[in-house]
Amino acid sequence: MKIPANLKHKPVIISENYENIDGRYAYNSDAKGLSLGLAQWNDRGKVDISAKVWRHTGEKWSRQSEELPIHRVLDLAILICESKLYFREAYRYENFYDKQNPSIARVGLQGDAMTVEFCTENAMLEEDIKLFMNTLSQDDELIGERLKVLSAKLKEMGY
Repeated sequence: MKIPANLKHKPVIISENYENIDGRYAYNSDAKGLSLGLAQWNDRGKVDISAKVWRHTGEKWSRQSEELPIHRVLDLAILICESKLYFREAYRYENFYDKQNPSIARVGLQGDAMTVEFCTENAMLEEDIKLFMNTLSQDDELIGERLKVLSAKLKEMGY
Protein backbone atom coordinates (compact mmCIF):
# COMPACT_ATOMS: atom_id res chain seq x y z
CA MET A 1 0.00 0.00 0.00
CA LYS A 2 1.47 3.34 -1.06
CA ILE A 3 1.79 6.11 1.53
CA PRO A 4 -0.08 9.18 0.28
CA ALA A 5 2.17 12.03 -0.81
CA ASN A 6 -0.62 14.50 -1.51
CA LEU A 7 -1.47 15.35 2.12
CA LYS A 8 -0.05 18.06 4.38
CA HIS A 9 2.79 15.84 5.67
CA LYS A 10 5.20 15.49 2.74
CA PRO A 11 6.99 12.12 2.98
CA VAL A 12 10.65 12.10 1.99
CA ILE A 13 11.93 8.79 3.39
CA ILE A 14 9.42 5.99 3.85
CA SER A 15 8.89 2.41 4.96
CA GLU A 16 5.71 1.15 3.32
CA ASN A 17 5.73 -2.37 4.73
CA TYR A 18 5.64 -1.44 8.41
CA GLU A 19 2.60 -3.65 9.05
CA ASN A 20 4.89 -6.66 8.51
CA ILE A 21 7.20 -5.70 11.37
CA ASP A 22 4.90 -3.80 13.78
CA GLY A 23 5.88 -5.75 16.91
CA ARG A 24 3.21 -8.13 18.16
CA TYR A 25 0.80 -6.67 15.57
CA ALA A 26 2.99 -7.81 12.66
CA TYR A 27 0.97 -8.88 9.62
CA ASN A 28 -2.23 -7.71 11.32
CA SER A 29 -1.60 -4.00 11.86
CA ASP A 30 -3.39 -0.88 10.76
CA ALA A 31 -0.02 0.90 10.89
CA LYS A 32 0.93 0.47 7.23
CA GLY A 33 3.92 2.75 6.96
CA LEU A 34 6.40 5.11 8.55
CA SER A 35 7.78 8.24 7.00
CA LEU A 36 10.22 11.02 7.66
CA GLY A 37 9.26 14.15 5.83
CA LEU A 38 8.27 17.78 5.95
CA ALA A 39 5.95 18.47 8.87
CA GLN A 40 2.32 19.33 8.21
CA TRP A 41 2.54 22.31 10.57
CA ASN A 42 5.27 24.05 8.55
CA ASP A 43 4.82 27.77 8.07
CA ARG A 44 6.14 29.67 5.08
CA GLY A 45 9.91 29.96 5.46
CA LYS A 46 10.06 27.57 8.45
CA VAL A 47 10.52 23.87 7.77
CA ASP A 48 10.58 21.05 10.33
CA ILE A 49 11.21 17.35 9.77
CA SER A 50 8.69 15.01 11.34
CA ALA A 51 8.15 11.27 11.63
CA LYS A 52 4.74 9.83 10.85
CA VAL A 53 3.05 6.51 11.48
CA TRP A 54 0.52 5.93 8.68
CA ARG A 55 -2.58 3.98 9.73
CA HIS A 56 -5.12 2.52 7.31
CA THR A 57 -8.57 1.20 8.25
CA GLY A 58 -8.69 -1.18 5.31
CA GLU A 59 -10.79 1.32 3.38
CA LYS A 60 -9.10 4.68 3.90
CA TRP A 61 -6.17 6.42 5.54
CA SER A 62 -6.98 6.96 9.21
CA ARG A 63 -7.16 10.25 11.07
CA GLN A 64 -5.34 8.37 13.84
CA SER A 65 -2.12 8.49 11.86
CA GLU A 66 0.44 10.18 14.08
CA GLU A 67 2.99 12.80 13.15
CA LEU A 68 5.81 13.64 15.56
CA PRO A 69 8.72 16.05 15.35
CA ILE A 70 11.86 13.96 14.89
CA HIS A 71 13.37 15.09 18.21
CA ARG A 72 10.28 13.72 20.00
CA VAL A 73 10.81 10.34 18.36
CA LEU A 74 14.32 10.32 19.84
CA ASP A 75 12.99 11.54 23.19
CA LEU A 76 10.57 8.60 23.19
CA ALA A 77 13.50 6.26 22.48
CA ILE A 78 15.34 7.77 25.47
CA LEU A 79 12.23 7.29 27.63
CA ILE A 80 12.02 3.63 26.59
CA CYS A 81 15.70 3.09 27.42
CA GLU A 82 15.38 4.72 30.84
CA SER A 83 12.29 2.62 31.59
CA LYS A 84 14.01 -0.62 30.62
CA LEU A 85 17.05 0.29 32.72
CA TYR A 86 14.87 1.06 35.72
CA PHE A 87 12.86 -2.15 35.58
CA ARG A 88 16.03 -4.28 35.62
CA GLU A 89 16.35 -3.33 39.30
CA ALA A 90 12.71 -2.59 40.21
CA TYR A 91 12.39 -5.82 42.18
CA ARG A 92 14.25 -4.06 45.01
CA TYR A 93 11.19 -1.93 45.81
CA GLU A 94 7.88 -2.88 47.31
CA ASN A 95 5.37 -2.51 44.47
CA PHE A 96 8.36 -2.00 42.15
CA TYR A 97 8.86 1.70 42.84
CA ASP A 98 9.90 4.02 45.64
CA LYS A 99 6.79 5.89 46.78
CA GLN A 100 8.96 8.44 48.59
CA ASN A 101 11.00 9.14 45.46
CA PRO A 102 9.06 8.33 42.26
CA SER A 103 11.80 9.81 40.08
CA ILE A 104 13.59 7.37 37.77
CA ALA A 105 16.15 9.59 36.05
CA ARG A 106 17.07 13.04 34.84
CA VAL A 107 18.47 13.09 31.34
CA GLY A 108 20.39 16.19 30.37
CA LEU A 109 19.12 17.76 27.14
CA GLN A 110 19.52 21.26 25.73
CA GLY A 111 20.94 22.79 28.90
CA ASP A 112 18.13 21.37 31.06
CA ALA A 113 16.90 17.85 31.77
CA MET A 114 14.08 15.48 30.93
CA THR A 115 12.69 14.15 34.18
CA VAL A 116 11.61 10.52 33.98
CA GLU A 117 9.31 9.52 36.82
CA PHE A 118 6.25 7.54 37.77
CA CYS A 119 2.85 9.19 37.37
CA THR A 120 1.77 9.31 41.01
CA GLU A 121 -1.55 10.88 39.95
CA ASN A 122 -2.53 7.50 38.49
CA ALA A 123 -4.93 5.96 41.02
CA MET A 124 -4.13 2.48 39.65
CA LEU A 125 -0.36 3.03 39.51
CA GLU A 126 0.69 -0.11 41.40
CA GLU A 127 -1.48 -2.37 39.22
CA ASP A 128 -0.44 -0.51 36.07
CA ILE A 129 3.26 -0.86 36.94
CA LYS A 130 2.79 -4.64 37.14
CA LEU A 131 0.98 -4.66 33.77
CA PHE A 132 3.69 -2.43 32.27
CA MET A 133 6.45 -4.70 33.58
CA ASN A 134 4.68 -7.81 32.31
CA THR A 135 4.29 -6.28 28.85
CA LEU A 136 7.94 -5.17 28.81
CA SER A 137 8.89 -8.72 29.69
CA GLN A 138 6.62 -10.28 27.05
CA ASP A 139 7.90 -7.87 24.39
CA ASP A 140 11.55 -8.09 25.46
CA GLU A 141 12.62 -9.93 22.31
CA LEU A 142 10.88 -7.39 20.03
CA ILE A 143 12.21 -4.39 21.92
CA GLY A 144 15.67 -5.90 22.42
CA GLU A 145 16.07 -6.60 18.70
CA ARG A 146 15.26 -2.98 17.87
CA LEU A 147 17.55 -1.62 20.58
CA LYS A 148 20.42 -3.75 19.27
CA VAL A 149 19.85 -2.46 15.74
CA LEU A 150 19.64 1.11 17.07
CA SER A 151 22.83 0.64 19.09
CA ALA A 152 24.69 -0.71 16.06
CA LYS A 153 23.48 2.20 13.89
CA LEU A 154 24.50 4.74 16.52
CA LYS A 155 27.96 3.16 16.75
CA GLU A 156 28.22 3.13 12.95
CA MET A 157 27.43 6.86 12.99
CA GLY A 158 30.10 7.51 15.62
CA TYR A 159 27.83 7.94 18.65
